[in-house]
Amino acid sequence: MNLFDDDDFMSTTPQENFISIIKTANQNIVANELEKMFARLALAEKILEENGLEEQYETQLKQFQFSEPQEYENRLNSIYLETVGNIVTQCE
Repeated sequence: MNLFDDDDFMSTTPQENFISIIKTANQNIVANELEKMFARLALAEKILEENGLEEQYETQLKQFQFSEPQEYENRLNSIYLETVGNIVTQCE
């Protein structure tokens, strides 16, 4: 199952590719992968709350976005690519 044209894949950003894939892939697989991502986020938030780190997290997130934009972008792209890989692998 080819979910995307190879030429399109190479000319889009990881975020654009992610959005395209989640629109066209098997929705049960997409839902499962998104649920996994949200489960990780929920646990991370719980850990932050339990350690009283919510405010520090928000401050550091904003600082990270502006002081290290390339590293921030790389990490976001890594998440998009990993999720797309997980979805595409299951759709084959």
